[in-house]
Amino acid sequence: MKPERQRPWLYAAALIFFFGLVAPGVWLQTQRALGPLDLGPLDRASTVALDRDGRLLRAFETPDGRWRLPLSARDVDPRFFVLLKAYEDRRFDRHHGVDYAALLRASWQFARTRHVVSGGSTLTMQAARLLEPRPERDLLAKARQILRAFQLESRYSKAQILDIYLALAPYGGNLEGLRAASLAYFGKEPRRLSTAEAALLVAIPQAPEARRPDRHAKAARAARDRVIDRAVAAGALSASEAARAKAEPPPLARKPFPVLAPHVTEALARARPARKVFHLSLDARLQASLEKLARDRAERLGPKLSVAILVIDNRSGALLAHVGNADYFSKDRAGAIDMTEALRSPGSTLKPFIYAMAFGDGLAHPETLLDDAPTRYGAWKPTNFDDRFHGAVTAREALQLSLNLPAAQVLAAVGPARFVARMRGAGLPLVLPKDSDAGLAIGLGGVGVRLRDLARAYAGFPRGGVAPELVEDLDDPPEQTSPRRVAEPGAAWQVADILRFAPPPDNGAIGRIAFKTGTSYGYRDALAIGFDRAHTIAVWLGRADNGAVSGLVGRKVAAPILFSAFARLGGPSEPLPRPPGVLVASTANLPPPLRHLRREAPKILAATFANPLKITFPPDGSRIDLGLLHGAGPDRSELALKAQGGVPPLTWMVNGAPLKVEDEARSQRHEASWTPDGAGFARVSVIDANGAGDSVLVRIE
Repeated sequence: MKPERQRPWLYAAALIFFFGLVAPGVWLQTQRALGPLDLGPLDRASTVALDRDGRLLRAFETPDGRWRLPLSARDVDPRFFVLLKAYEDRRFDRHHGVDYAALLRASWQFARTRHVVSGGSTLTMQAARLLEPRPERDLLAKARQILRAFQLESRYSKAQILDIYLALAPYGGNLEGLRAASLAYFGKEPRRLSTAEAALLVAIPQAPEARRPDRHAKAARAARDRVIDRAVAAGALSASEAARAKAEPPPLARKPFPVLAPHVTEALARARPARKVFHLSLDARLQASLEKLARDRAERLGPKLSVAILVIDNRSGALLAHVGNADYFSKDRAGAIDMTEALRSPGSTLKPFIYAMAFGDGLAHPETLLDDAPTRYGAWKPTNFDDRFHGAVTAREALQLSLNLPAAQVLAAVGPARFVARMRGAGLPLVLPKDSDAGLAIGLGGVGVRLRDLARAYAGFPRGGVAPELVEDLDDPPEQTSPRRVAEPGAAWQVADILRFAPPPDNGAIGRIAFKTGTSYGYRDALAIGFDRAHTIAVWLGRADNGAVSGLVGRKVAAPILFSAFARLGGPSEPLPRPPGVLVASTANLPPPLRHLRREAPKILAATFANPLKITFPPDGSRIDLGLLHGAGPDRSELALKAQGGVPPLTWMVNGAPLKVEDEARSQRHEASWTPDGAGFARVSVIDANGAGDSVLVRIE
């Protein structure tokens, strides 16, 4: 073959050799020299706390002082991407990292004018530059971006590449990423941007310091309008939409980032510094509303007063709001102290648990008569808050009016030490004064308790007497423990029914919620805790330094906040359904031992009897196999109950409901029978003609 005919074949062979062997080898060597992509900047994001629906509660600056909030493309208004692609990279969805037509156009414009007319970088190339920022702006740096863009496109989807750009794009000052900019300039999440707002956020990253609207509003507006014009030219916006967007003024100042639930988020961030995202059970809207309520009421009541509020979802135990103080940043109010965790006096808010214990043990009933008259217990002579005596009152009236003397009588009946032990076992750790034993004064507030524990215990009333495990950190929920019972099911309903008709404050309606107020000795603490079927809310007011405040009375200052907080929940307030078997009767129709509570404590008197009343079967804490009860004929379906001592006739009760006596002779022998209706815990009680009693807790399996 002649040389002139061989030349094209040689050229072709050389090209095949170069592009088939040499170019891939060079490409692989270049990639090895570059090394893998460093995604470290994505990991150096701000720590954020999100509410139950993903709304931002609080963000923290990165260690280098930047706001760099994580964001996904699915959480951005679609209009932003329409404008972004129209302005930056029309062929983003079609190219593989490099838009060759755009590169050729930019090169031709630069060669002709000797300055940059338009850029040739794709969004993928910009994402690569943000991941690997370099000061050089020469051709070698551009080639490096191109290679990195190919790497990105080979490893990640288009949506993931957009996520990188959205997380790292500069927006002036210490703002990085679309979410930080949207919150700082507009006070809203990127999913709710207007056309004008989206256009401005497309424009700023091209020259972040020169176009930041808080310093250069005129330049920012001009850049925004250029984005809008290009979107119109590309057919992405109509002329009318563009006109409306251009008429919207740009922001002139940065807005503060949300700082909701600061006590919770601060504590979690310090305890788990490695975590970048905290998913909490709180509701951001409710949290913001209650923080404002607490701040407004505290400012109205006094300069050093603090307010704490907790809201619990009764079904799940999730905390929906956690207001630790009225103003986190106030030194006068000691705002950094979380008063929901502080040990304070509960005032009269323990009284419902005292009555519930008496009801569950069969010592009293809501219609049992109590004596509200001067009484001395050794050296202690309690008085009522209003310094008046009301004579004979029912337990219902005594609890609704929060009378101190009847409460002391009931506590004497159940036993202070036994009450403290029961509450501690139920997850309400009462802290007694140093070097003191449990006395009757604990029922009037002479004990320490945290608002968080008290709120949790109150949430047990609408749950049939079982307190929930509180959940706040959804990523690290508490371990499920055995049920913590604060009251028997029937007793829990009886207390709720009583408190639902307590006199409400001026801004409340009777029967809407069950609630109890408390005021500590010396007017240092004012509390109000209420619940309906769905929610429990606890409110505390006082000074963080434990100083006295004249007129700080729970019913006057805490109860109005409680009812306002319930109003912010919205929706109807449902009463609790009555459990089966609960005795509903007037005083005259009660079994004789339940009509009156003796002024002397029956439990104390019983100890002086030569033959004290005691349940001998089943033993306290025993487990009864329901299968065995039903496994050997009809007679085995009944559980035998036996007692000894006391003065007949005996009245047997299960979970506060009296058992019907079929056999008087058997009753005289201190025996009875009960047919369990299912598995679970049951409180079996017995009281004699003198009011002495005993009770045991058994588990039916």
